[in-house]
Amino acid sequence: MYDRSVENATGFILAGGKSSRMGVDKAFLEVGGRTLLARALELAETVAQQVRVVGDKTKFAPFGIVVDDIYPERGPLGGIHAALMSTATDFNLMLAVDLPFIGPEFLTYLLSEAGRTNAAVTVPRTDGGFQPLCAVYRKEFAEVAERSLQAGRNKIDLLFREVNTLVIEQEELKNAGFAIEIFRNLNTQAEWERAKLECGN
Repeated sequence: MYDRSVENATGFILAGGKSSRMGVDKAFLEVGGRTLLARALELAETVAQQVRVVGDKTKFAPFGIVVDDIYPERGPLGGIHAALMSTATDFNLMLAVDLPFIGPEFLTYLLSEAGRTNAAVTVPRTDGGFQPLCAVYRKEFAEVAERSLQAGRNKIDLLFREVNTLVIEQEELKNAGFAIEIFRNLNTQAEWERAKLECGN
């Protein structure tokens, strides 16, 4: 059994995406009888002392504390940067709103791994690449993100080589009992329909 969480962590739900392929705002799609936003908030609350939404205040203010991008229209890196600039905790869980297959056991494991080292980032990596939108970032990563955004670079993965990064490889994930399918996100109507069937909606 892993430690329930690091002593003090904030959870951030990254909900600022344009949902262009889906055609509607993913945060309010229902899977298993709850919106993706509600599912993500409840999930983050199982491991984090505080949970906030990174996105548009006009849409998300009714659901909790909302963090605005400092660098708008810069994708997930802009959201991670805004979250880290707003946080009061060293450990910060970033969770995309459209990951309905992630469970509390995995987040507990992820934060436990983050707490074992002084890494600035703790991030899973599968055959499909890094999973930076289900990862733990220390506050210090904000400086690297700031420099990248100021330089007009929005790619998160490239920044991992600039800081001490703990990569949890696919084999380690499997050995810990986690299926790689938990990182499936929802980008299209077909993926949403499939998720609804799998989650009993």
